[in-house]
Amino acid sequence: MNDSPDDTQRRSRLRARGLTVGYDDRDVVTDLDIDIPDAAITTIIGSNGCGKSTLLRALARLLPPRVGTVVLDGEDIHRMRPRTVARRLGLLPQNPVAPGGLTVADLVARGRHPHQRWYQQATPDDERAVAWAMAQTDTADLADRPVESLSGGQRQRVWIALALAQETDLLLLDEPTTYLDLAHSIEVLDLVHGLCTDHGKTVVMVLHDLNLAARYSDSLFVMRWGRIVAHGRPDEVLTPTLLEQAFGLRSVVVSDPVFSSPLIVPLGTRKASPQM
Repeated sequence: MNDSPDDTQRRSRLRARGLTVGYDDRDVVTDLDIDIPDAAITTIIGSNGCGKSTLLRALARLLPPRVGTVVLDGEDIHRMRPRTVARRLGLLPQNPVAPGGLTVADLVARGRHPHQRWYQQATPDDERAVAWAMAQTDTADLADRPVESLSGGQRQRVWIALALAQETDLLLLDEPTTYLDLAHSIEVLDLVHGLCTDHGKTVVMVLHDLNLAARYSDSLFVMRWGRIVAHGRPDEVLTPTLLEQAFGLRSVVVSDPVFSSPLIVPLGTRKASPQM
């Protein structure tokens, strides 16, 4: 049985209505409505420049709307105190930059700042959260290393650890697999999947890899030119017609032999080899 719009809204802690945001004199996202399903993995996909990261920044309170509202737990997120938002919502932005001289442990510990007062030293709960986040991201052995000495993949895992140390129920991840090879990408997305299924966290991701998005997402939002053009389960959304309309990609979509999720086989100008 399909959920009614009212049922979806009641179960959506994070949503936007009539959202228009942009930079300087250019609107990037226009008159957009979105409801993020609770305790699920939602992935936003679309071609470069379609507004995916801009939408994520608006949902995270980093970009103020020109028109419309972002609602978190029934409140306009831009009327909430930053510390209150940071206790409920964690963000991994694109290309984050750490201050010079920080060690990995120092950076991950910054994820605990929303839970602390300025005069307060780290508590046992803070230390536990940091240790757990670093263990989950396989960064514990990097604790004393300067962040600037790390490889791109190591650095990305450290930033994910910082977001986990924040211990929020909502995680917004902008390209969490950036700089990661395929093996580490799978490890990170397995971690994200476990956070959702084992701990009930709500995750919103932006991903470029459509096959990984299909495998790990409960729902997909497809964007084109600042608007959502399709929304649903991966098997509902990822059709050859949609992929050509949204990405300009000719493809064949088959079933993943392991996970039964859609598996996209891109078609180029090269002719297929005859089957033996």
